[in-house]
Amino acid sequence: MKGVFGAALIVVCGLSPGQVVAAGNAENGKAHYTICLACHGANGEGNPAIHSPTIGGQETWYVERQLQNFKSGVRGTHPKDMYGAQMRPMSMTLTSDQIVADVAAYVNTLRPAPPKPSISGDAAAAEASYALCAPCHGARGEGNIAFNAPRLIGQHDWYVVQQLVNFRDGLRGTKLEDTFGMQMRPMAMTLMNDEAVRNMAAFIASLK
Repeated sequence: MKGVFGAALIVVCGLSPGQVVAAGNAENGKAHYTICLACHGANGEGNPAIHSPTIGGQETWYVERQLQNFKSGVRGTHPKDMYGAQMRPMSMTLTSDQIVADVAAYVNTLRPAPPKPSISGDAAAAEASYALCAPCHGARGEGNIAFNAPRLIGQHDWYVVQQLVNFRDGLRGTKLEDTFGMQMRPMAMTLMNDEAVRNMAAFIASLK
């Protein structure tokens, strides 16, 4: 089993970066961010009541990629991904690659307050399992563009749970166009049950 996990880790971390190359203008992006305010908040802090994650401070290349994935239907089109389906029409209001890049640049400038823990999980129980995540996402969850791995710190724990389950259950990361989502899916599948998912989210929430 350890060999399988090791092979999967090589697949995830061994491919070249797929970053979006458009240069964004944060000042221009601020105007277009108004469509995002109602759900993601003025500081990109998100809103648990409507299942909106924290986006403030996230890396521009990752925000761009996810917005493009929503726009193209790579993400948010699975019949069971109701929250992704809510995001897709919002992304489609960003009518050009430049506008997407501008919004991503503005989002990166935002500095939301750290979210409060909201789930019950045993962080210590997941510490060893996080060793599979650390080579890509970083020992402190800081992310790594070289491995196309986004920052995890500062994200709501409930959203981490939601996305791990989405990857594990095939709501995300199954489309051939979603190269990096497909890399993430086998990692999520190592979390064999919901308790393991909650423990992992609790551990990630403990990272500073």
